[in-house]
Amino acid sequence: MENEAKTILVVDDSRVMRNIVKNTFSYKNIPCEFLEAGNGRDALQILQTKKIHLILLDWNMPELSGLDFLKKVRTAEDYKNLPIIMVTSEAAKYNVIEALKSGATDYIIKPVNEKIFKEKLAKIIL
Repeated sequence: MENEAKTILVVDDSRVMRNIVKNTFSYKNIPCEFLEAGNGRDALQILQTKKIHLILLDWNMPELSGLDFLKKVRTAEDYKNLPIIMVTSEAAKYNVIEALKSGATDYIIKPVNEKIFKEKLAKIIL
């Protein structure tokens, strides 16, 4: 594991939720830089200009939904292996299946259970 700071893009239209997600990372002594986007369109612009190690992505957002963002990102060869975790209140089984089929690395249902969140992150990148 490299010691470089990991850049994590948190994409959610709720500033409060973005802060909750970022604060969850304080449990480990891992250097992280957080970038934030309030919708999928802004997230695409950030992704094109920065090296991102992990995306935490909400489903329901204005302008470009999380699912549409996910599908668009997975069509680009450069991002085929980029870990993308859906962090959303969309709890229906068919939504989980659709997100995973569309390329989500994992799926976390809000409200976020901190223990589950940490376990999933540990498996993916941290």
